[in-house]
Amino acid sequence: MKLLKDILYKARLEQVVGHTNIAIEQLSFDSRTVVPFTAFVAVKGTRTDGHAHIAQAVENGATAVICERMPEERRPGVTYVRVPDSANALAIAADNFFDHPSRKLKLVGVTGTNGKTSVTTLLHRLFRALGRKTGLISTVEVRIGQEVLPTTHTTPDAIRLNELLARMVEERCTHCFMEVSSHAVVQERVTGLHFDVGVFTNITHDHLDYHGSFAEYIKAKKRFFDMLGPDACALVNADDANSTVMVQNTRAARRSFAVAGMADHRARIVENQLSGLHLNIDGHDVYTRLVGGFNASNLLAVYSTALILGEAPLNVLTALSDLTPPVGRFQVVRGKGGVIGIVDYAHTPDALRNVLTTIREVCAQGEKVIGVLGCGGDRDREKRPMMARLAAAHCDAVVLTSDNPRSEDPSAIIEEMRGGLSATDQQRTYVNVDRREAIRQAVGLAGPGDVVLVAGKGHEAYQEIAGVRHPFDDAAVLKETLELMHK
Repeated sequence: MKLLKDILYKARLEQVVGHTNIAIEQLSFDSRTVVPFTAFVAVKGTRTDGHAHIAQAVENGATAVICERMPEERRPGVTYVRVPDSANALAIAADNFFDHPSRKLKLVGVTGTNGKTSVTTLLHRLFRALGRKTGLISTVEVRIGQEVLPTTHTTPDAIRLNELLARMVEERCTHCFMEVSSHAVVQERVTGLHFDVGVFTNITHDHLDYHGSFAEYIKAKKRFFDMLGPDACALVNADDANSTVMVQNTRAARRSFAVAGMADHRARIVENQLSGLHLNIDGHDVYTRLVGGFNASNLLAVYSTALILGEAPLNVLTALSDLTPPVGRFQVVRGKGGVIGIVDYAHTPDALRNVLTTIREVCAQGEKVIGVLGCGGDRDREKRPMMARLAAAHCDAVVLTSDNPRSEDPSAIIEEMRGGLSATDQQRTYVNVDRREAIRQAVGLAGPGDVVLVAGKGHEAYQEIAGVRHPFDDAAVLKETLELMHK
């Protein structure tokens, strides 16, 4: 239990009607979850406005209402607080309500278009190997020590986020590694948190459906580094042209890593094979199980972060050599007949380019690459023709199919993808709306030594069609197909 006045500490208040010296046992921005002694925060979302549900929240027993617009009817005995930004107030209130959990462990936030899941997951595994008890908040899963919890967003809402961090503190976790999405920054979900390290992986074309332009997308990422405190460290990928923009106004100390250019921490790819990478990191040779130049960058980010957090370089390098990639990130699936399957979450042009370039690098001359590719519905439409064009440029054959069409017509999405193909490209491109059949078709086109890449969904164990999630696991379907068709 907390007092409302303590929960609102440091929040910007414009008007208070009622008393703030009242007990609060729960915070909520969803009127359906409100019970007596709840402080309800009316947040304007992308689909609904919490202000329309204030009356319902009060009816359900809300003791306090925090909002940007005072309701015309106010019930006696309920405290109403007007603030300039409800989302901001919610984040500050959540931090106060759960007693500032982010200050009681080492919190690392990783942001960027690609690599967030890989870097956070690898950091989590690395620190566990170093004997630390850690927490993980990622697109794929949430972990508190050994406990695994389901996840619905890359970065949870402010209440859930602080609740998870508080549970990690209770379980005596010393570190937490979390993904920080651009949506989370703009929607104030990470406001009020104390980050020890902020990591920037890269920024490429994505989420323009939400941010409106690439400039706004960059600005959203930059805001994360603007909010870091002077006792934090901002670690950026110097190989990305926008890395200097990210830290222009940060108060944090600055460190950098790079594979191609100059930086505080550097890596050189000695050998890149399907069995793994041989790297030289800051003058030390290390053999890893991960594949590709993009993973060299991810591993270097992990190494650099560990050093910033005080770990010994040789201990970190030893642990790096045993790390395995996260599920659905360049996941190799082997069946019979010598065909190699690869499943990857690549759903942006840059990620797809990285994966296909890596496959070409590790393939022997004459071995074919067949790609299976779709684009998600209700998402950035500009990248659809770009994705198809990239796939056609790097593959010997491409099967365009459905990804997560959501509320859109999958055939219409595929037609937009086909718009990026030349007449020559279209001769090597097939269309199969049924994703399972598309994978079967791609495997049928492959022979011994060839690679079939299934891109876009990675770890997702479902396919969302017309608002319904149907069970579908790319890796499982690919393995089953390889076994059946190449006995």
